[in-house]
Amino acid sequence: MSFTNEHFYFVTGRLAEQAVRTTVARVAEELKFQYTIGVLPITVAALMTPKWILRHLVVPPHATQVMLPGCLSHNLEDIAHSIETPVVCGPRDIRDLPLFFGNKRPIATDYGKYSIEIIAEINHAPKLSSQALLEQALFLKQQGADVIDVGCTPGHRWTKVSDAIKQLRDLDIRVSIDSFDSWEVAQACAAGAQLVLSVNSSNRAQAVDWGAEVVVIPDTPDDKKSFEETIFFLTERDISVRLDPILEPLGCGFASSLERYTACRRSYPQLPMMMGIGNVTELTDADSAPINVLLLGICQELNIQSVLTTQVINWARSSVRECDLARRMMHYAVEHRIPPKHLEPQLVTLRDTRVTEFDNEILDSLARTIRDRNIRIFTRQSEIHAVSAGVHVHATDPFEVAQQLLDSAVGATIDPAHAFYLGFEMAKALTANTLSKQYEQDVALDWGFLTRAEQPHRLSRKPRSS
Repeated sequence: MSFTNEHFYFVTGRLAEQAVRTTVARVAEELKFQYTIGVLPITVAALMTPKWILRHLVVPPHATQVMLPGCLSHNLEDIAHSIETPVVCGPRDIRDLPLFFGNKRPIATDYGKYSIEIIAEINHAPKLSSQALLEQALFLKQQGADVIDVGCTPGHRWTKVSDAIKQLRDLDIRVSIDSFDSWEVAQACAAGAQLVLSVNSSNRAQAVDWGAEVVVIPDTPDDKKSFEETIFFLTERDISVRLDPILEPLGCGFASSLERYTACRRSYPQLPMMMGIGNVTELTDADSAPINVLLLGICQELNIQSVLTTQVINWARSSVRECDLARRMMHYAVEHRIPPKHLEPQLVTLRDTRVTEFDNEILDSLARTIRDRNIRIFTRQSEIHAVSAGVHVHATDPFEVAQQLLDSAVGATIDPAHAFYLGFEMAKALTANTLSKQYEQDVALDWGFLTRAEQPHRLSRKPRSS
């Protein structure tokens, strides 16, 4: 995109003036556009209102576009209707201006489609009360599960399996039954279970009478002959099947099992396949999200239409949601033949996609410019910076920063409520520095789809009464 004929009028407040001037100058030189910066008579741009802006805004006649602070995006129409020059809102953080001007890959309107079905297993379902089973099923469905897999307990027949299946089916929940007890499976299918996990040579004869789709597995992971015999036995009798060569844990044959999935797809290009991914996510000492992304990518490339996942161990407790996001991202990447980069920021949870920081010169300039005693918190190069009127202190240890503040000219303004607020913000800043995350005061750290909204708690700094 060319900006050579554009003249942007950037609107800001006094507090951000230096940062805006520095950033805009760099971006304008790179993209070859003209600009003017309008500093309105207010300290914090976030306090601007449409009426206030319209009273103070004087757009240069040569400006082709007015660039307002990003915090005004919800009021943009009110302002745009009152002036002739086109108006847009820039990023909330001026450091994101280069990204705003086109460093992101455009995502088409078809993003969000998927072709992989998620089967979410409820382990040891017979041990749960009816209410607990229902609550787990509804939660997993809300997280993105298409089918709820009711996991039975080997060696202990579940005499009430029919009641449990009916309870779920009455709420229009699709159900699979996970058992090698043929009586349990027959009862579940009669009650409405639509899929059976799993069938091999030991129970394939009984599968003919269940009237449900079945997942075919080999007798042992490397027993190709039994796998092919069971597939032939069932397809010859018009039983709907899904093929699962069995994914083994890392260190226990994982690479060989990937070879089996690839060979299976080549041998049976028309038959549906399933991959049980819990053997990797549950049995690997690592966060499950990136593992799920990789496995869903493999499934998408091999046209494996369903995955079976669990979320039992704590590090995998959000696997269903991760798979739901991953299947959409991988569908888009494979369909458009592009790497899955800059497509799904919700899956970047531990570290952030990018981190931007102010230069020391800008922070020093803020300290010289600020007239109030409010304390602003920033992060830069593993340090926490606190800036106020005539004050700029910094250290890697938040306790040291706090002590420097108490010893500074603003120390008298820090009462217990303010101290608690600063401690909370500096704990966030320390976490951001530790994990290389973006820190912004009064804004929740970005944990992707795990982010919890945070209400602003910025407090006015008033001198303590004597």
